[in-house]
Amino acid sequence: MKKSYLMRSLMFVPAHNQKLLDSAVRRDADVLLLDIEDSVPFSEKQHSRDNIIEFVKRPDLNYKLLFPRVNDRESGELLRDAYQLTIEGITGFMYPKATKGEDIYFFGKLLETIEYEKGFPIGTFKIIPLIETAGAVINIKEICSACSRVIAVAFGCEDYVTDLQGKHDAEGQSIMTARNLISIGARSCGVLPIDTVHIKVHDLEDLEKNLLLSRNLGFEGMLVLNPKELPLVHQYYSPTKEEIKWAEEMIDLAKEAQLEGKGVAVKDDKFIGPPMVKMAKAILSKRDLIQRKSIQYLE
Repeated sequence: MKKSYLMRSLMFVPAHNQKLLDSAVRRDADVLLLDIEDSVPFSEKQHSRDNIIEFVKRPDLNYKLLFPRVNDRESGELLRDAYQLTIEGITGFMYPKATKGEDIYFFGKLLETIEYEKGFPIGTFKIIPLIETAGAVINIKEICSACSRVIAVAFGCEDYVTDLQGKHDAEGQSIMTARNLISIGARSCGVLPIDTVHIKVHDLEDLEKNLLLSRNLGFEGMLVLNPKELPLVHQYYSPTKEEIKWAEEMIDLAKEAQLEGKGVAVKDDKFIGPPMVKMAKAILSKRDLIQRKSIQYLE
């Protein structure tokens, strides 16, 4: 059975900055993206890796998922990143600048070789490709299905708009098609789609409007730049009490229909068929993941 991951919020933390690493521990992000790529100067790459090796030993991480954002295969740093950071406490890696399935297949095979040499079960370390170019958007299904390690795929809007030679307009029209394609492509492969960062980090009203749209587009979570965004992000990517109640009701009605030998149930003159039951199961599964995280946090 494929493991489920709670990924409402994936917060970037520059790994060369000890102050920000210490601060990140106190935040409630589901995933910490320990960055050793864009936000880290070349001279600080090894220092960042050393910081991460120490960071995973902290007793106060509260079961956060840790995904270093490594450097891409053209950087000359990827082998060092992967070899040094395939360690206990790391769930997987965010791979930047993925443009085609071959990039992810290559990285997956590199991880397989390292796992074999270090004695980890093959497939231990997961991958989150970062979609940052027009080509990557077009190749989204190929990227998502290139390796069984891929559990989520995230959108990087700023690099995408630059590659597109477009403009990131206030209404978000220039990135709408990409967001749709990424969400559709990821879901079609059974991979979690993660929405792009909200660049107006201090405009929480705009963030809320964006989260509503993001949730409607089918995204599972969002990349986060600032901890102040986390409460709203978690609110919109968590099922509401009303949704949970509806889901429980759907499951109960479906069970009743099955016991009565019916293919579908009827409530308020509406048919309750397999699609609604599938949605209800997804809602309850996410509720369970959130509850499990809360219990672990208290332990």
